[in-house]
Amino acid sequence: MSAKPTRTPTPVARKVLRVYSAVVLAFLMAPILAIVPLSFNSEPFFTYPMPGLSLQWYREVFSSPVWQLAAGNSFVVAICSTVLATALGTMAALGLTRPECPGRKLIAAVIVSPIVIPVVVAAVGIFYLYAGIGLLNTLTGLVLAHTALGAPFVTITVAATLAGYDHRLTRAAASLGASPVTAFRLVTLPVIMPGIVSGAIFAFVTSFDDVVVALFVSGPDQRTLPRQMWTGLREQISPSITAVATLLIVFAAALMLTANALQARQQRLAKAPADA
Repeated sequence: MSAKPTRTPTPVARKVLRVYSAVVLAFLMAPILAIVPLSFNSEPFFTYPMPGLSLQWYREVFSSPVWQLAAGNSFVVAICSTVLATALGTMAALGLTRPECPGRKLIAAVIVSPIVIPVVVAAVGIFYLYAGIGLLNTLTGLVLAHTALGAPFVTITVAATLAGYDHRLTRAAASLGASPVTAFRLVTLPVIMPGIVSGAIFAFVTSFDDVVVALFVSGPDQRTLPRQMWTGLREQISPSITAVATLLIVFAAALMLTANALQARQQRLAKAPADA
């Protein structure tokens, strides 16, 4: 039985698809991008057209002790949780990709469960757990919670990188007298480094943008930027929130572009030996 020939899209179909994709992208991005011009409004109103342009809301954010404390907490928690999530996620990926690992599917399902279940469900569970062990309203508890949320992203990206890794390279290094640590540092780590960095970026963004878990776990002294924005929207709507939102959008976009560049570099390196 002969296979059916595949149809090549016509130029008109490709143009229609591109236009449709552009319309969908614009629809999804419009509510986000509408915030950016409002952060430069000279008046404290969320209205268009704007009467004038001003940087006063950015000056207010950078001079406010409340926003400075929230920004400091966000960076401390995000950096610490990213380091822990990267280490744990990388070790988990290395173990799950070994053929002799027992119960790989079950372990993988448990590791990626924080991505599958709703964040509010995870936040409630973390709240009751921390209430019993005294980690509520502490930066340590928030770091550990964000580590659990970010580790699955590292595991997935590193495991995807290891899918094309030739384990014979590690065995060859061991046959030449290299210890397991030396073989990992000199052979395995350079190959999977793009996946590790990409996973770390995703873990950092997950921690930096989280608001649900922070609402359940952190206290007034542990407020992060997203939680401070949430509090500001509830208590007093100020255009300074739009300035912070714009900064977060630019920061997240830069991190995502970095992750995409690393993934593209990884694909080029993977194709280079085959082309040679």
